[in-house]
Amino acid sequence: MNRAPIVFIDSGIGGLPYLEWIKKRLPEESFVYIADNKNFPYGTKTKESLKKIMYDLMAELCSLYNPKAAVIACNTASVISLEYLREHFTIPIIGVVPAVKPAAFQAGKKRIGLMASDRTIEDSYTEKLIEDHASDCIVYRWPGNEIIDFIENRLYGSKKDEIAEVLKPAVDFFTENEVDNVVLGCTHFLFLEDYLTEMLGGLSLIDSREGVGNQIIRILKKHRLLSDKKSSDLFILTGAADDFSRKENYNWISEKYGLCTV
Repeated sequence: MNRAPIVFIDSGIGGLPYLEWIKKRLPEESFVYIADNKNFPYGTKTKESLKKIMYDLMAELCSLYNPKAAVIACNTASVISLEYLREHFTIPIIGVVPAVKPAAFQAGKKRIGLMASDRTIEDSYTEKLIEDHASDCIVYRWPGNEIIDFIENRLYGSKKDEIAEVLKPAVDFFTENEVDNVVLGCTHFLFLEDYLTEMLGGLSLIDSREGVGNQIIRILKKHRLLSDKKSSDLFILTGAADDFSRKENYNWISEKYGLCTV
């Protein structure tokens, strides 16, 4: 048994639905969730700068919390830095990547939508995923940086029509291209899952929560790292919540997911 925490890292609140999935299935585990708002957004960073950000953050977290495992709960950070981090740290590190493989399997017309950050869409890792698992499909890509920013900074208190306005360009793009499904290639988008489903007429949305969660469970069992007693779960910002709406957004989110803000 190992009672050390598992750290979740994202540029903001995007990884929380992944944390929620695993908390329900591993109630004895303790978690430290890092919202790296100081460096938000990851999706506009160069590869080298993002690798450095992730390395420095992991080094600090290992020093402060001595975690038994880490989850990079961000598609962009995972596709850019996951292998690099694994080369430099000895704890198990689990990443989140776009769920292209199941989307291709389910695509009857072989037309897939992919909504992600600019960096994830452009990266060679994503190209390799498509080449390996969806080479027989057309992949229609929508860079959703503006949507990510909205979720991170303005979601709390927003009205339905405001959310619909932010999502409409992406919804129109996927509708016009008659995609079979849409891969949510950024963890932030899960906060708008219901709105997207409604606006897309019930079209299937595909994410990697279950796959990532099951991988976490497998790794903890394999390395005999499961805990038998829970302590508190922490929510940590790396920078200040520098305006009222953003602060309210973070407070609402941390309370919703049962986290203690540090």
